[in-house]
Amino acid sequence: MSTSSTLAAGLRDTLLEITRIDSPIGEERALCDHVQARLTKTLGDGAIERYADSLVVGAAERPGRPRVALVGHLDTVRTSHDGPVRIEGERLYGPGAADMKSGLAVMIELVERLDLARLPCDLLLVFYEREEGPFEENLLGPLLQRFDALRNLDLAICLEPSDNTLQLGCMGSLHATVTFEGRTAHSARPWQGDNAITKAWPYLKELSEHAPQEVVLDGHRFVEVMSATIAKSLGRGRNVIPDRFEVNVNYRFAPTRTPEEALGVLRERVNGRATVEPTDMSPAGRPHARDPLVQRLAASGVREVLTKQAWTDVARFDSVGVPAVNFGPGTQAQAHQRNEFTDLPLLAEGYAILERFLLGLAAVELPDAGDGG
Repeated sequence: MSTSSTLAAGLRDTLLEITRIDSPIGEERALCDHVQARLTKTLGDGAIERYADSLVVGAAERPGRPRVALVGHLDTVRTSHDGPVRIEGERLYGPGAADMKSGLAVMIELVERLDLARLPCDLLLVFYEREEGPFEENLLGPLLQRFDALRNLDLAICLEPSDNTLQLGCMGSLHATVTFEGRTAHSARPWQGDNAITKAWPYLKELSEHAPQEVVLDGHRFVEVMSATIAKSLGRGRNVIPDRFEVNVNYRFAPTRTPEEALGVLRERVNGRATVEPTDMSPAGRPHARDPLVQRLAASGVREVLTKQAWTDVARFDSVGVPAVNFGPGTQAQAHQRNEFTDLPLLAEGYAILERFLLGLAAVELPDAGDGG
């Protein structure tokens, strides 16, 4: 069997192995145990630190070397699947196959196949839990606080599914409950009340007609959008005029704004017609397009360089001064889908790109501390 065939088979088998271990958000322990046991055989106990059901994996730091982390979340969203985890042709079907167990498989195979001591960089791997839920429950935040090495990186690569395109930055995400207050009345005499649903109509109409706003940063285009995603009337009965109507508004904002500034924009558009209560505030991430390590990765065979329109954990690294990008072998369009699958040929391609990038870092000259990315 050729080297390429052996690699493809190893990646396929690893992905099949970890996809068979269910890890919906909040239930990552079995997968964390499995990854820890497997990597201990290669690296020994001393290279692995565990916090809750998350792992930080790597060798001792060597001064003067670029410090790079490959970062992947262990959890998956709860989606339904027809049949067991399986391979059909060149696709592997199973929960999280694309998002992001394809990335995890590449991370595991890289650390098992490469001689970390001979790499021209210090390589860390981060396997963490609860990415798919609210910002405050995501365990990458506590890991960044607990492990100094994660705040001193030169580059973090989040292996979110991207079809092996390099996706720079990410949008921020604000969720807020916009509540319209009215007054109850019998539906036979609506003039005696104040219907909270119809009171919300002018604002909902404005929201539906609001055009996306383009923002260009570092030569990369981000598109700000604001959408109503959940609406409910807290009426008292079907023959009662409702006195309360709630709308969840999701504002995806560019890296030129902070979450607090985005909240100010939302409140300005509501203009006192309703109360606005933020429920989840996730910062945006800058693209770092001029960073030398980002440019090196872009030149390592990625399919395309794009802007990330969604939110990812590159924002968490950016918030502590670490340049971060999105790059992963998962089939992006399959993330969070029923009967999720990933295209297996992308795994070997993604592995080769990351191997080429890591082995080529000896030629990269890092900026002095304090230089902007």
